[in-house]
Amino acid sequence: MHRQLLEHYIRLTEFLGQVLGPDYEVALHDLSDKNRSIVAIANNHISGRQVGAPMTNMALKVLMDKEYEQADYRLNYRGVSLAGRTLRSSTLFIKQGGRLVGLLCINFDDSKYHAISESILQLCHPNAFVETNFQLDAARIEHRAPDDEGAERFQASLDALAEEAVAKALADAKGQPLTAHDRLALVRSLEADGIFLVKGAVGRVARLLGVSQATLYRDLTAIRR
Repeated sequence: MHRQLLEHYIRLTEFLGQVLGPDYEVALHDLSDKNRSIVAIANNHISGRQVGAPMTNMALKVLMDKEYEQADYRLNYRGVSLAGRTLRSSTLFIKQGGRLVGLLCINFDDSKYHAISESILQLCHPNAFVETNFQLDAARIEHRAPDDEGAERFQASLDALAEEAVAKALADAKGQPLTAHDRLALVRSLEADGIFLVKGAVGRVARLLGVSQATLYRDLTAIRR
């Protein structure tokens, strides 16, 4: 039944892609297959994905948190493309009888507009003027890398999605060998992010962590209890 509903959204995906133009990617997800959830996509040069790409980390977390039960959409959150560009993203939750069956996502690449605005500002305040008329007390400034925590990540495959999630968790361990307690904490984090909702994720994560699937299933059972 939900496939008839999504047929309407397939046409809407093509329509919005043409109306909004090449700076807007429009992607339709069918949640019946989380491994290959994208069934239609317009202007896919924005994220670099194709039809058959998996769900994103944000979409999996929406399923885990059941955010769709309290809202019909999420607006203007940050996404990161395969090329590393920052996108402004919004998602409509497609529901049937209260059940989430699909997602209609719009990702806006505003990078060229930032470049234009910076060029205009430089006409008013040339860089050379700023460089010669600016002072900074560097000792009082804490330098930080841009924080991508919580950003939606667009991946072309489930393997890449699982690898990125595990790599981030391992990075948090600062290169130290994982104890059983550390591994349990890592698996708890992946479970909260919905990684294990995807078919085959247990085997992939177990391989990345260097443990057996049986060990990982025991960890999941302990967490879910």
